[in-house]
Amino acid sequence: MNNSEEKKSSWLPTVAASMANYIDAGSIVAGAAGLSFWTAYLHMTDLQLGALSAFSSNAISAAIGALIGGKLCDKYGRKFIYNCSMIFYMIGVALIVFAHSFPAFFIGYVIIGLSVGFDIPASWTTIAEGAPAKNRAKHCGSAQLAWSAGPVIVYVLSVVLDRYGLLGSRIVFAHLFFVALFTWILRRRVPESASWKAEREREKELRAKGQVVEKAKLKNLFVKTNLRTLLFLVGVYLFWNLAAGTMGFFMPLIYQTVGNVSSKTANLLQAALFALTAGGTYFIFMKLGDKVSRRGIYAVSSIMAIIAWSIFILPQSSMKPFMLVIFVVVYGFSCGFGQQPFYQLWSSELFPTKYRGSAQGVMFFIVRVALGIWSFVIPTIMSKFGFQLAAVCMVGFLIISAAIGVIFAPNTQGRSLEEIEKERYGNAV
Repeated sequence: MNNSEEKKSSWLPTVAASMANYIDAGSIVAGAAGLSFWTAYLHMTDLQLGALSAFSSNAISAAIGALIGGKLCDKYGRKFIYNCSMIFYMIGVALIVFAHSFPAFFIGYVIIGLSVGFDIPASWTTIAEGAPAKNRAKHCGSAQLAWSAGPVIVYVLSVVLDRYGLLGSRIVFAHLFFVALFTWILRRRVPESASWKAEREREKELRAKGQVVEKAKLKNLFVKTNLRTLLFLVGVYLFWNLAAGTMGFFMPLIYQTVGNVSSKTANLLQAALFALTAGGTYFIFMKLGDKVSRRGIYAVSSIMAIIAWSIFILPQSSMKPFMLVIFVVVYGFSCGFGQQPFYQLWSSELFPTKYRGSAQGVMFFIVRVALGIWSFVIPTIMSKFGFQLAAVCMVGFLIISAAIGVIFAPNTQGRSLEEIEKERYGNAV
């Protein structure tokens, strides 16, 4: 196989797996972009709005899906998940496209969330396991690009279709159906993870020699080495995600209420934010993540995010449109090389193949459940106390996430997954 064929073969699983991020972020912001239309059409109360956010693909349903999918992709293979998740996703999207009641809309979002959560551990694991050691950040960054591309396209479509109101939002959701269909077809060509197959062969050889091979169990994730890693990664991702999740689902509504801008302008601001995130991913994380200090990159991103959210601590009366633009530029660009891509990278590097998917499923479950609880109460906080208090909480969350990541960032750059596993576990796995 020549170099061009090798590059093509290594990027096909990456691209196919990265689409999980497109449909995840796309489904979240599709609801956010048309939230004002759906709220008015379905006469949603604060309680229903909180429940929708809490149980959507932004939070709890995705958490449950990840817990199940992570375990199954370790047991039956990464490709097994690919054959199921997109089908359920398409069913959920179809329910929303034709929804005429809150229960139908809610159930559709829950199904989407379950399928996204089911898919994420397998997808992120596939990317890391198929990436060259010296270009792992570059490959993992492609998922972040897809995570940014989904919202950009959704928000641009929302702006173009804004004049059609709710019908426009239905069309935006419909495009996700066809993206999922394309992804399902593309994934039929993706081979099973070589790392997963090698692990299965190793276990088979050990059994042939009469040795006892312990099954991968969730309790193994809570032994000393893994527990430290779990706490580190959950700390990094959870506190950052409380702010990012609020931004992903509620930000257009916040722009309109805090910044006094139109729905169309709010969606354009969000499209610009995610476009800048894509720029940060490509020019910083993908270009430099395998070459310069990852700790330094992480620190710069964290500081930018804290500065950006601090803008909303100012009194609402002093809020000007240019302040919204500053937030979009600073926070948007920082997300491209911050906690999300680093979490995806580190969560794949720091666990052994035997339960790499399970570990990601457990952590994703913890993070998205916490986000679900926060999402359930944030509409009431903003309604009763104003967004200023919520912004103070966001800044606090980001400071905690920044400190954990900078202090405990691992040294895994340029090393194969097998080398990292051997150093951390020896022959214990």
